[in-house]
Amino acid sequence: MLTLMQRQERAARRAARIAAMHEAIRQAAAHNEPQHEERNRVMKKNEVKLGCEYIVKVSGKLAHVRIDRENPHGGWDAMNLATKKSVRIKSAQRLRAEAGRKAALEAHYRGQKDAAKAEKAAKVAAWRKEIAEKGAKPDPELDAAVKAAEESRKAKKAKAAKPKGERKPGILTLAADVLKDAKAPMDCKAIVEKVLAKGLWQTKGKTPAATLYAAIIREIATKGKDARFRKTDRGLFELTAAARQ
Repeated sequence: MLTLMQRQERAARRAARIAAMHEAIRQAAAHNEPQHEERNRVMKKNEVKLGCEYIVKVSGKLAHVRIDRENPHGGWDAMNLATKKSVRIKSAQRLRAEAGRKAALEAHYRGQKDAAKAEKAAKVAAWRKEIAEKGAKPDPELDAAVKAAEESRKAKKAKAAKPKGERKPGILTLAADVLKDAKAPMDCKAIVEKVLAKGLWQTKGKTPAATLYAAIIREIATKGKDARFRKTDRGLFELTAAARQ
């Protein structure tokens, strides 16, 4: 399993790659914005003639208008020849060219836009490819950490699958063995002493006889006729006939 520091380092490297990709995209977009040549194509006031038709840029679109008269507040009153509505041209900078050049201007703007999109897409694809290649490069430290984590996981799995050793018999089983060899009922204290003497069981409890007594009574109460023990007198127990077989 990767440590917290290794996970943080891996996350930081991934964040850095993503940030670099986004920055590259922003730079490519900023660098390849269309250099609008219409700034050099705007007309001057002394070039505008009444009665002539011009192309005007309105809300990012080219419109075909005819200049009818000068407006007393400045600029000119014109007619949008497509919508037949009156429009006011406040300055000559809104005009792009005479109407005869409309198709050429539209083609020019469209070509600029398409070229910019294509170049931007190519740069973005190149940057994505470069970032993908960088991300695919081997990281020895990370690979070693992943390998160690995998080996640790396999070791834990193998340890869990390893069969457990034979469990030592409990006090009830040892008590049953003692009573099986006994010729008369025994109390719990005598049973515990025999078990301890044989070295088959160890306890740090202060009252092992009381513990054994409670366990025997619990088995008799829960198993009934299937219990291994039978109480013969106060504090005395023996094995049932079925348990002796």
